[in-house]
Amino acid sequence: MIDCLEQGIISTVPGLTDESRASLVSKMEQYIKEIILFNSAYNLTNTSDHDELVVRHVLDSLAGYEIVKKSLSSNDQAAGLVIGDIGSGGGLPGIPLAAAFLCADDFAKSLQFKLVERMEKRCSFLENCKAMLGLTNIEIYNTVAEQVEPETFDLITFRAFRPLDEKMTKTLLRIVKKGGFLCAYKAKLANIKEEMEGIKKLVPEYEVCPLTVPGLEDSERNIVLIKK
Repeated sequence: MIDCLEQGIISTVPGLTDESRASLVSKMEQYIKEIILFNSAYNLTNTSDHDELVVRHVLDSLAGYEIVKKSLSSNDQAAGLVIGDIGSGGGLPGIPLAAAFLCADDFAKSLQFKLVERMEKRCSFLENCKAMLGLTNIEIYNTVAEQVEPETFDLITFRAFRPLDEKMTKTLLRIVKKGGFLCAYKAKLANIKEEMEGIKKLVPEYEVCPLTVPGLEDSERNIVLIKK
């Protein structure tokens, strides 16, 4: 399945050198092993199957790489941008994205990821992954989104977190900087439209960006992009 992972990374994280790609593949294989090892104790993902973790979690997370990169590139501040992964859980999508940006050859190396997770035992898992994978661009915060300082992040991402209801949307908009983005991993477009209809007073405009996840071509995956 390493070949599947490598081919998936070629599709989702284009432009890496052979050396950088090999490094990213190695980091993601180690990350998957850690999830399998600790999943039963920490309830990190809904599966411990290696192949499913590759496709449904790692490659699904990496499929948003180009959209996140493009959104950040629109920021006038070339360096020192901060990405928040809210409700990070087992580190998805934060750890795969942080690893991909760390392996990249451009401004992305200066990005910092802050993984926000309320459960202490999951934070311990994230700290362990940070150390084992050498992810120097990550910080772990054992807290909830409601307690994060206002305008902390240039971009916020989250996956399998919770629906965008009015309360949570207000919280997320409060902690992202003006001109920043909310980047929500979602599934079916029909469900997205229904969800966004409920918060149209807060978010009158948004963009739906289709994702192509290697191995999940028959499953509808999208990112909802909201600019503050």
